[in-house]
Amino acid sequence: MGRALFISDVHLSGNEAGVSRLFFRFLETQAAGASSLYILGDLFDAWAGDDDLDDSFNGKVVSSLRKLADSGVALHIMHGNRDFLMGRRFFEASGAAHLSDPCLVSACGGKMLLTHGDALCTSDTEYQAFRRTVRAEAWQSAFLAQPLAARKEAIAQLRRQSEQMKQEKTGAVMDVDHAAASRLLTENSCTRMIHGHTHKPGKHVFDLDGSACERWVLGDWHDNGALCIACEKDEIRFLDAGE
Repeated sequence: MGRALFISDVHLSGNEAGVSRLFFRFLETQAAGASSLYILGDLFDAWAGDDDLDDSFNGKVVSSLRKLADSGVALHIMHGNRDFLMGRRFFEASGAAHLSDPCLVSACGGKMLLTHGDALCTSDTEYQAFRRTVRAEAWQSAFLAQPLAARKEAIAQLRRQSEQMKQEKTGAVMDVDHAAASRLLTENSCTRMIHGHTHKPGKHVFDLDGSACERWVLGDWHDNGALCIACEKDEIRFLDAGE
Protein backbone atom coordinates (compact mmCIF):
# COMPACT_ATOMS: atom_id res chain seq x y z
CA MET A 1 0.00 0.00 0.00
CA GLY A 2 1.35 3.42 -0.95
CA ARG A 3 0.52 6.76 0.62
CA ALA A 4 -3.04 7.11 1.91
CA LEU A 5 -4.40 10.62 2.47
CA PHE A 6 -7.28 11.58 4.77
CA ILE A 7 -9.24 14.83 4.75
CA SER A 8 -12.52 16.06 6.23
CA ASP A 9 -14.74 19.13 6.52
CA VAL A 10 -13.82 20.81 3.26
CA HIS A 11 -17.30 22.43 3.16
CA LEU A 12 -17.26 23.12 -0.56
CA SER A 13 -19.75 25.61 -1.94
CA GLY A 14 -19.93 27.94 -4.89
CA ASN A 15 -19.65 30.85 -2.46
CA GLU A 16 -16.21 29.89 -1.13
CA ALA A 17 -13.87 30.42 -4.07
CA GLY A 18 -10.69 30.25 -2.00
CA VAL A 19 -11.47 26.88 -0.46
CA SER A 20 -12.56 25.56 -3.84
CA ARG A 21 -9.29 26.58 -5.50
CA LEU A 22 -7.34 24.97 -2.68
CA PHE A 23 -9.31 21.73 -3.00
CA PHE A 24 -8.98 21.48 -6.78
CA ARG A 25 -5.23 22.11 -6.50
CA PHE A 26 -4.98 19.45 -3.80
CA LEU A 27 -6.67 16.90 -6.08
CA GLU A 28 -4.29 17.74 -8.93
CA THR A 29 -1.11 17.60 -6.81
CA GLN A 30 -0.96 15.74 -3.50
CA ALA A 31 -3.98 13.50 -4.05
CA ALA A 32 -2.86 12.62 -7.58
CA GLY A 33 0.38 11.23 -6.13
CA ALA A 34 -1.33 9.09 -3.50
CA SER A 35 -2.56 5.54 -3.75
CA SER A 36 -5.83 6.38 -1.96
CA LEU A 37 -7.82 9.34 -0.70
CA TYR A 38 -10.34 9.11 2.14
CA ILE A 39 -12.80 12.01 2.57
CA LEU A 40 -14.35 11.63 6.02
CA GLY A 41 -17.51 13.67 5.65
CA ASP A 42 -18.65 17.22 4.92
CA LEU A 43 -17.00 17.41 1.54
CA PHE A 44 -19.82 19.83 0.73
CA ASP A 45 -21.15 22.59 2.95
CA ALA A 46 -24.61 21.26 2.09
CA TRP A 47 -26.06 18.60 -0.19
CA ALA A 48 -29.76 18.83 -0.97
CA GLY A 49 -29.96 15.69 -3.10
CA ASP A 50 -28.37 14.06 -6.13
CA ASP A 51 -30.57 16.05 -8.51
CA ASP A 52 -28.31 18.99 -7.58
CA LEU A 53 -25.55 17.36 -9.62
CA ASP A 54 -26.84 19.52 -12.47
CA ASP A 55 -25.53 22.60 -10.67
CA SER A 56 -22.40 23.82 -12.49
CA PHE A 57 -20.23 24.03 -9.36
CA ASN A 58 -21.28 20.61 -8.09
CA GLY A 59 -20.67 19.20 -11.55
CA LYS A 60 -17.14 20.60 -11.54
CA VAL A 61 -16.41 19.00 -8.17
CA VAL A 62 -17.75 15.63 -9.27
CA SER A 63 -15.84 15.68 -12.57
CA SER A 64 -12.61 16.51 -10.70
CA LEU A 65 -13.21 13.60 -8.33
CA ARG A 66 -13.94 11.33 -11.27
CA LYS A 67 -10.70 12.36 -12.97
CA LEU A 68 -8.78 11.44 -9.81
CA ALA A 69 -10.54 8.08 -9.51
CA ASP A 70 -10.02 7.28 -13.19
CA SER A 71 -6.29 7.99 -12.79
CA GLY A 72 -6.03 5.01 -10.44
CA VAL A 73 -6.31 6.68 -7.03
CA ALA A 74 -8.70 4.72 -4.81
CA LEU A 75 -11.28 7.32 -3.76
CA HIS A 76 -13.46 6.78 -0.68
CA ILE A 77 -16.08 9.20 0.67
CA MET A 78 -18.01 9.10 3.95
CA HIS A 79 -21.19 10.98 4.74
CA GLY A 80 -20.89 13.92 7.12
CA ASN A 81 -23.52 15.89 8.96
CA ARG A 82 -23.74 18.38 6.06
CA ASP A 83 -23.82 16.01 3.07
CA PHE A 84 -25.46 12.80 4.29
CA LEU A 85 -27.95 13.00 1.40
CA MET A 86 -25.29 12.12 -1.17
CA GLY A 87 -26.71 9.03 -2.84
CA ARG A 88 -26.11 6.40 -5.48
CA ARG A 89 -26.07 8.85 -8.38
CA PHE A 90 -23.38 10.96 -6.72
CA PHE A 91 -21.12 7.99 -5.98
CA GLU A 92 -21.52 6.56 -9.48
CA ALA A 93 -20.74 9.91 -11.10
CA SER A 94 -17.71 10.66 -8.90
CA GLY A 95 -16.19 7.17 -9.07
CA ALA A 96 -15.93 7.13 -5.28
CA ALA A 97 -16.65 4.19 -3.02
CA HIS A 98 -19.02 4.89 -0.16
CA LEU A 99 -17.48 4.49 3.30
CA SER A 100 -19.75 3.35 6.09
CA ASP A 101 -19.48 5.24 9.37
CA PRO A 102 -17.60 3.93 11.25
CA CYS A 103 -15.34 1.65 9.24
CA LEU A 104 -12.00 -0.10 9.54
CA VAL A 105 -9.27 0.18 6.91
CA SER A 106 -5.71 -1.06 6.64
CA ALA A 107 -3.22 1.79 7.00
CA CYS A 108 0.18 2.44 8.60
CA GLY A 109 0.88 -1.24 9.00
CA GLY A 110 -2.29 -2.00 10.92
CA LYS A 111 -5.96 -1.23 11.39
CA MET A 112 -7.31 2.33 11.32
CA LEU A 113 -10.80 3.23 12.52
CA LEU A 114 -12.47 5.99 10.49
CA THR A 115 -15.53 8.02 11.41
CA HIS A 116 -16.86 11.49 10.67
CA GLY A 117 -16.99 12.17 14.40
CA ASP A 118 -20.43 13.66 14.98
CA ALA A 119 -21.83 10.42 16.42
CA LEU A 120 -19.17 10.64 19.15
CA CYS A 121 -20.39 14.03 20.40
CA THR A 122 -22.74 12.27 22.80
CA SER A 123 -23.01 15.12 25.33
CA ASP A 124 -24.91 17.14 22.72
CA THR A 125 -28.18 15.28 23.21
CA GLU A 126 -30.18 17.75 21.09
CA TYR A 127 -27.92 17.16 18.12
CA GLN A 128 -27.95 13.38 18.58
CA ALA A 129 -31.76 13.39 18.53
CA PHE A 130 -31.72 15.48 15.35
CA ARG A 131 -29.13 13.16 13.81
CA ARG A 132 -31.28 10.09 14.46
CA THR A 133 -34.24 11.82 12.84
CA VAL A 134 -32.55 12.93 9.62
CA ARG A 135 -30.60 9.70 9.15
CA ALA A 136 -33.83 7.67 9.14
CA GLU A 137 -34.84 6.33 5.73
CA ALA A 138 -38.44 7.52 6.09
CA TRP A 139 -37.38 11.11 6.84
CA GLN A 140 -34.94 11.18 3.93
CA SER A 141 -37.49 9.77 1.48
CA ALA A 142 -40.04 12.40 2.47
CA PHE A 143 -37.49 15.20 2.33
CA LEU A 144 -36.13 14.19 -1.08
CA ALA A 145 -39.68 14.08 -2.45
CA GLN A 146 -39.87 17.87 -2.06
CA PRO A 147 -38.80 20.23 -4.89
CA LEU A 148 -35.07 21.01 -4.92
CA ALA A 149 -35.61 24.71 -4.21
CA ALA A 150 -37.72 23.90 -1.17
CA ARG A 151 -35.06 21.51 0.11
CA LYS A 152 -32.34 24.14 -0.25
CA GLU A 153 -34.40 26.69 1.66
CA ALA A 154 -35.11 24.14 4.40
CA ILE A 155 -31.40 23.35 4.71
CA ALA A 156 -30.53 27.05 4.89
CA GLN A 157 -33.09 27.48 7.66
CA LEU A 158 -31.67 24.51 9.55
CA ARG A 159 -28.19 25.98 9.27
CA ARG A 160 -29.39 29.30 10.72
CA GLN A 161 -31.04 27.49 13.61
CA SER A 162 -27.91 25.40 14.18
CA GLU A 163 -25.64 28.43 14.32
CA GLN A 164 -27.95 30.07 16.85
CA MET A 165 -28.02 26.94 19.01
CA LYS A 166 -24.22 26.72 18.95
CA GLN A 167 -24.05 30.08 20.68
CA GLU A 168 -25.92 28.57 23.60
CA LYS A 169 -23.70 25.48 23.97
CA THR A 170 -20.26 25.09 25.50
CA GLY A 171 -17.33 23.80 23.48
CA ALA A 172 -17.16 20.73 25.71
CA VAL A 173 -20.74 19.77 24.90
CA MET A 174 -20.08 19.94 21.16
CA ASP A 175 -16.75 18.07 21.33
CA VAL A 176 -16.12 14.34 21.04
CA ASP A 177 -16.78 12.44 24.25
CA HIS A 178 -13.64 10.55 25.26
CA ALA A 179 -15.61 7.62 26.67
CA ALA A 180 -17.57 7.26 23.41
CA ALA A 181 -14.37 7.29 21.34
CA SER A 182 -12.74 4.75 23.67
CA ARG A 183 -15.77 2.50 23.48
CA LEU A 184 -15.76 2.58 19.68
CA LEU A 185 -12.08 1.65 19.58
CA THR A 186 -12.68 -1.22 21.99
CA GLU A 187 -15.67 -2.51 20.01
CA ASN A 188 -13.52 -2.60 16.87
CA SER A 189 -10.37 -3.99 18.55
CA CYS A 190 -8.41 -1.02 17.24
CA THR A 191 -5.94 1.46 18.76
CA ARG A 192 -5.95 4.22 16.11
CA MET A 193 -8.77 6.48 14.96
CA ILE A 194 -9.10 9.35 12.50
CA HIS A 195 -12.11 11.66 12.46
CA GLY A 196 -13.17 15.20 11.68
CA HIS A 197 -16.33 17.20 12.48
CA THR A 198 -15.14 19.15 15.55
CA HIS A 199 -12.80 21.47 13.60
CA LYS A 200 -10.23 20.96 16.37
CA PRO A 201 -7.22 19.33 14.67
CA GLY A 202 -4.77 17.47 16.84
CA LYS A 203 -3.36 14.17 18.02
CA HIS A 204 -4.65 12.67 21.28
CA VAL A 205 -2.62 9.87 22.86
CA PHE A 206 -4.09 7.88 25.75
CA ASP A 207 -4.03 4.50 27.47
CA LEU A 208 -7.00 2.19 26.99
CA ASP A 209 -6.99 -1.02 28.98
CA GLY A 210 -3.21 -1.15 28.85
CA SER A 211 -2.91 -0.32 25.14
CA ALA A 212 -1.51 2.95 23.78
CA CYS A 213 -4.19 4.55 21.60
CA GLU A 214 -4.20 7.52 19.23
CA ARG A 215 -7.09 9.70 18.11
CA TRP A 216 -6.17 11.91 15.17
CA VAL A 217 -8.53 14.82 14.49
CA LEU A 218 -8.74 16.56 11.13
CA GLY A 219 -9.56 20.26 10.86
CA ASP A 220 -11.88 22.18 8.57
CA TRP A 221 -10.62 23.87 5.41
CA HIS A 222 -10.07 27.61 4.97
CA ASP A 223 -9.02 29.61 1.94
CA ASN A 224 -5.65 30.23 3.58
CA GLY A 225 -4.88 26.59 4.32
CA ALA A 226 -5.97 23.14 5.37
CA LEU A 227 -4.61 19.98 6.91
CA CYS A 228 -4.61 16.41 5.71
CA ILE A 229 -3.28 13.25 7.32
CA ALA A 230 -0.86 11.01 5.45
CA CYS A 231 -0.26 7.34 6.21
CA GLU A 232 2.71 5.67 4.53
CA LYS A 233 4.28 2.39 5.62
CA ASP A 234 4.20 2.62 9.44
CA GLU A 235 4.22 6.43 9.65
CA ILE A 236 1.25 8.75 10.19
CA ARG A 237 1.53 12.54 10.19
CA PHE A 238 -0.21 15.80 9.43
CA LEU A 239 0.53 17.55 6.15
CA ASP A 240 -0.36 20.96 4.77
CA ALA A 241 -2.99 20.21 2.10
CA GLY A 242 -2.10 23.46 0.37
CA GLU A 243 1.55 22.61 -0.28
